[in-house]
Amino acid sequence: MPLLKAISISKTFAGVQALKDVSFEALAGEVHALVGENGAGKSTLIRILAGAIAPDSGSVEIAGQVLEHSDPLVAKQHGIVAIYQQPALFPGLSVAENIALGIENAGLWRRVHWRERRQRSTELLARIGARIDPNATTGGLALAEQQMVEIARAIGANAKALILDEPTPSLTNREVENLFRVIRALREQGVALIYISHRLEELFEIADRVTILRDGALIGTHSMSEIDRDSLIREMVGRELSAVFAKRSVPIGDVRLEARGLGSQHAGIHDINLTVRSGEIVGIAGLAGSGRTQLAEVLFGLTPADSGEILLSGSPVRIDSARRAIKLGIAHVPEDRRCHGLIMQMPVAENTTLADLSAVSKRGFIDVAKEKSIAGGFVERLGVKTPSLAISVDKLSGGNQQKVALSRWLATNPTVLILDEPTQGVDVGAKSEIHSLLCDLAERGIAIVMISSELPEILGMSDRIAVMHTGTITAVLERNDATQERILALALGSAA
Repeated sequence: MPLLKAISISKTFAGVQALKDVSFEALAGEVHALVGENGAGKSTLIRILAGAIAPDSGSVEIAGQVLEHSDPLVAKQHGIVAIYQQPALFPGLSVAENIALGIENAGLWRRVHWRERRQRSTELLARIGARIDPNATTGGLALAEQQMVEIARAIGANAKALILDEPTPSLTNREVENLFRVIRALREQGVALIYISHRLEELFEIADRVTILRDGALIGTHSMSEIDRDSLIREMVGRELSAVFAKRSVPIGDVRLEARGLGSQHAGIHDINLTVRSGEIVGIAGLAGSGRTQLAEVLFGLTPADSGEILLSGSPVRIDSARRAIKLGIAHVPEDRRCHGLIMQMPVAENTTLADLSAVSKRGFIDVAKEKSIAGGFVERLGVKTPSLAISVDKLSGGNQQKVALSRWLATNPTVLILDEPTQGVDVGAKSEIHSLLCDLAERGIAIVMISSELPEILGMSDRIAVMHTGTITAVLERNDATQERILALALGSAA
């Protein structure tokens, strides 16, 4: 008998049907993956399961009991707990206090037993193997540690069904391994786990079954042992996707960007030698902490270099600020689009033109018509799915947010484009569209530096691959000479 069931769920927002008669079930002691492109209905379904929103029709059952008039508190009381990508913790409170908020019965005149609270938190954290001080302020913890606090709180609340929404994009490989260890332990304890991730390779490692949604409809449910990656992608996007990494050969011109002995003590990089030609995509590979992001920040002037030199089209330049980099024709799309790539509450149009206000202003005043014209052109050109240019970007899917972030920098007409994790957190369909766009930009002669943690993306999209280890480039591989094994060996500091 399923532990958690959604029966014939339908939901409409502002005339758009997000879910159409979707049924879903999770068994006790299984990891059930939920996948689909952005906009497929995954978020709506889990919010209904967690009681955050009510369905227009259909019902939710837990252990055979129908949840009537569910809200998050009712769902939690019945053992349904959701952990979202951004932790729902109070950063100014201690770990013990955050855990207590989820498991203690509040009362106006209730006495707080601090020793018992700390002891209970220590026991819950120990159950999942998390070595976290219960007295530590939660805001000072790493994201992986905050996730462990939320899981400990869920266990303390006697969670029967635990929903994990995109838990790994900001975690290191070691942190992911630890999270998977905790998930397996919870599965052994009979918890039903619903796991949402765009990283399809994770599903084959951790999930028992997978349910696919597309355009708000249920496409199918399969055992992970009965489906392969290509079939999974085909069901998600509704079409053959023979090459997510659709690299096209384009003419490669002269050297556009060159670094010679580049270093920054503050950024932790040294002796960087790299060339990027017009029309070329140079991938930067390496493990977390190897200096990839720091190299991008030095090239863009966010952290100025203190040794070596940078040349643009053969001429030495000094890049000591982002403003100077932009004037020189360099654009940088950062890794964390929500914090550094976009202003989430700002409309699409304003986000698009923010990096080059001089193009849409006169005497200090914004030309709104021109702003809309430029933004509208990029929305059409990049295929941004948005109801309006006036809608804030936080209302868009991850893939469309990334396209707006790209639009902002393409509006500056760059000759060099630096991309840090350009497809992180987007679905396979949006990933394919972004890869196709990169090929279009290379065809226009833009020199592209692409940093990615996904080796298939590095191998599939790069003309050459620079591998970083301990703050420097250890080797540059030609496309035809690169393999996952060779890149990993270099990233680990071994000879290829």
